[in-house]
Amino acid sequence: MKYLSLLFCLFLFAACGNNDETHNDHKKEAHGEEAAKTGYSIGDVATDFSLMNIDDKMVSMADYPDAKGFIICFTCNHCPFSIANEDRLIAIDKKYKALGYPLIAINPNNPEINEEDSFELMKVRAAEKGFTFPYLFDDGQKIFPQYGATKTPHMYILQKTDAGNVVKYIGAIDDSAKDETEVKEKYLENALDDLLAGNDPKVAETKAIGCGIKQ
Repeated sequence: MKYLSLLFCLFLFAACGNNDETHNDHKKEAHGEEAAKTGYSIGDVATDFSLMNIDDKMVSMADYPDAKGFIICFTCNHCPFSIANEDRLIAIDKKYKALGYPLIAINPNNPEINEEDSFELMKVRAAEKGFTFPYLFDDGQKIFPQYGATKTPHMYILQKTDAGNVVKYIGAIDDSAKDETEVKEKYLENALDDLLAGNDPKVAETKAIGCGIKQ
């Protein structure tokens, strides 16, 4: 009986030890994920960029002195999620550009990885769809890592302040990445409406759904 009791105690000790190790492993994983996080967070000031537009002219946020802020969209030519959202982006730009928040699209993909995302084919795609906004090429892939974008599309709203262009929203356009008819919550537009009403967005971060950026 004493022998069985001893075995039971040893079993409990081992189980507790394993739980501690598992707990420590989870802490290490969480710390690793936190350490791996890069790019802007809500409240950060985004630096300006100067990138080539499809009209062969350089574009930066400084070119919009009267803007209240910006909608920055990392997107591309070939991703089915990006293609499914093109009409939405055009509608959003038409609506909110007039209210002080123009949309600027940036292709972050490396065309050597996917030739469909070349600068020349960006021009073709923009003409086919009738883009109403600049479509810039992140040459050298220097801008998207600053933002922390990981998907196409990946959305950011910046609000112009005395301190600079402050990040106010990061994430998805809405809650239906592929089918516009299934949209129930318009995250991006809700955040813009909150800002235009003088408030911080009620929902400032959502998960971007799309294709991984090709590096």
